[in-house]
Amino acid sequence: MLNKNVLERYLDALLNGDRSQCRTVIEEALQSGVPANSVYMDVIWPVMVEIDGLYRKDIIDSAQEAFATRINRTIVDQLQNKLPRKPKVSKRVVICSESSEQGELGGQMMADLFESSGWDVRFLGGTVSDDDIMGFVHSFKPDALLLYGINAQRAPQTRRLIDTIKKVNAFPEMRILVSGGIFDRADGLWEEIGADCYAATASEAVRVASCNESELKQPERTINQRKKQATGRKHVKASA
Repeated sequence: MLNKNVLERYLDALLNGDRSQCRTVIEEALQSGVPANSVYMDVIWPVMVEIDGLYRKDIIDSAQEAFATRINRTIVDQLQNKLPRKPKVSKRVVICSESSEQGELGGQMMADLFESSGWDVRFLGGTVSDDDIMGFVHSFKPDALLLYGINAQRAPQTRRLIDTIKKVNAFPEMRILVSGGIFDRADGLWEEIGADCYAATASEAVRVASCNESELKQPERTINQRKKQATGRKHVKASA
């Protein structure tokens, strides 16, 4: 069981840029019997979210946000090989992220946990163009496309990407998930943007991508509904 003061100690060490103390806190947690995947989701993930929140509220500056995120990523790299390995499943996922350090970290953690759960994973990071994402999806034929950490400025571009995928309809069985970034702060935006699912955490993303269609919350707005509404508005203007 995770000691209650682990989060506080780890966050303090991060904000002080104390790499050695960060490693010590994580190692003590592992030695106490906490599995690596629990350290991922119960320590690294919530602290990553907390760091982002503190930075957005101007409680910490860009230097603290930068070294905290880099230390977090170093710890994640070290933990990756300690994650449990479940039997392979016949499922594939492509993961793309925002290009920021924070976005890349969250995307990497998503990739690690999908791989730990037996999925065949391709993590493209945050610098691949939408055309190249489409091309790779076409060749790799994943069961899920996960977009992580998208910011408000990139949201319209993400909507166009999703709309294009839905319009082409070359991957009707592929589930499009979004997580992190603006989707954590704008309730219901994942539905508005045309995604199939939203996941608050990496473990939730694995669960949502793996479950049956009947178990999912159905989005209230889909691309077809948006098109119908847009067509309706055009008809109103034409008759006015």
